[in-house]
Parts: sequence; structure tokens; C-alpha cells
Amino acid sequence: MRTLQPSGWTDPKGYANGVAARGTQVFVGGQIGWNAQQQFESDDFIAQTRQTLLNVRAVLACANAGPEDMVRMTWYVIDRDEYNARLR
Repeated sequence: MRTLQPSGWTDPKGYANGVAARGTQVFVGGQIGWNAQQQFESDDFIAQTRQTLLNVRAVLACANAGPEDMVRMTWYVIDRDEYNARLR
């Protein structure tokens, strides 16, 4: 197993941003809407969602993978009202 840590990111405490297992399996740890230095640049729902997806891409890139290689993604949204307000 190989831990995936994008270059320049602050080391996580108590978890891994991603893990590459035998073969081609990659597991991305819970990502949130902060930047590589673990700082939130915005409190906006859409901006944090965008940053979260960029974070997922960065971890996948450490394993020479991209979004097109993903099998499953689980989302946890804690503010249902904010989420519903942003639906189009």
C-alpha cells in the first residue's frame, strides 16, 4: 500500500488523503473544501464544493488517475437548506 499525498499539501493528522492498494485500487480519504494548506478560502457552498473536487483530482493524480477512473463517490452535505437553495 502507498499513501497518496499531493506535493505541497500540509500533512494530515490521523488520516491519509488517499491510499493506493495492490493493483489499481485507489481510495481517496474524506476531502473537504479547504486548500492544500488546510485553510478555507471561502465560506460559500459552491466555492467549497469546487475546492473539494479539485482536492479529489489532486489525490487521484498522485496515483496517475483522474475522475474518469472513479467507480464511486459518497457525498456528505451537512447543510440541507444550503444544498437545496443551490439546486437548479
